[in-house]
Amino acid sequence: MRTLGPGKLVIASHNEGKVREIRDLLGPYGVEPVSAAELDLPEPDEIGVNFIENADLKARQAADLSGLPALSDDSGLCVEALGDRPGIFSARWAEAEDGSRDFFRAMQRVEDELAALGPDVSRDAHFVCALALVWPDGESEWFEGRVEGTLVWPPRGSRGFGYDPMFLPLGGEQTFGEMDPADKHRISHRANAFRKLVAALF
Repeated sequence: MRTLGPGKLVIASHNEGKVREIRDLLGPYGVEPVSAAELDLPEPDEIGVNFIENADLKARQAADLSGLPALSDDSGLCVEALGDRPGIFSARWAEAEDGSRDFFRAMQRVEDELAALGPDVSRDAHFVCALALVWPDGESEWFEGRVEGTLVWPPRGSRGFGYDPMFLPLGGEQTFGEMDPADKHRISHRANAFRKLVAALF
């Protein structure tokens, strides 16, 4: 397995919250993260059927266009009572007609669909994060992390991003939206995937 040394690494994402978390997680390893948005790289259509496929196609395009190793994250919220939806469509549930993303709208949709199933519906959910690292020559590695939890309503906290304010990790008292980022980084799906990446590549 190839190792990843110091130098520039493209974060194949235009999501500022996701890029910020990945920068923090890579900080100790001498990597110089640069986002796809900073390089003005286009966002590919996410046509994969699972998290790994979507992460791979985003990283592969960024590596091809930049000539640098590229790391992509595809992640989402899976709600058990909704058949693991929104899953790979988590960001798309937040899309408005003008193309902007409103995650309160997405959280409201999750809550509405759960409410339609009755008052005793399970609120168990998990976040999944798939990481794909692709080198310009096409070699790639994949890693996946997961964190279990339950959903609360109304949303709590203004930290984090996406569905964080409605996700309470198993055994916790604060949602991801209420947690100090450093505490979230220790237990999140993204952190779990990164631990596997670091163990394999650094």
